[in-house]
Amino acid sequence: MPRAFTPKVVTANHLLEGDVIYLKADNSWTRELAEAELITDEADAQLRLLEAESQKDVTVGAYLADAKAGENGPEPTHFREEFRRTGPSNYRHGKQEAEANV
Repeated sequence: MPRAFTPKVVTANHLLEGDVIYLKADNSWTRELAEAELITDEADAQLRLLEAESQKDVTVGAYLADAKAGENGPEPTHFREEFRRTGPSNYRHGKQEAEANV
């Protein structure tokens, strides 16, 4: 029996900066997971992934990541996506440093 489809977001890395980015419903990209489009239909997810992969001047390594609806938008369901969202954990820099200064 096939597994039930779980909601997804399209994620990739920004081609020039390397930052983790997420596809929004209007086909633009954001660095904030909460602004990403949460896709609940498997066919739509595949089409959105194709759209992301066609934007080779912006993205690299696009894929579908499991997510769930949260209070403020999509949230990761796997530690890998939480790790990608917050950056490396071996020392403070980048996103982690900015979050610490808030």
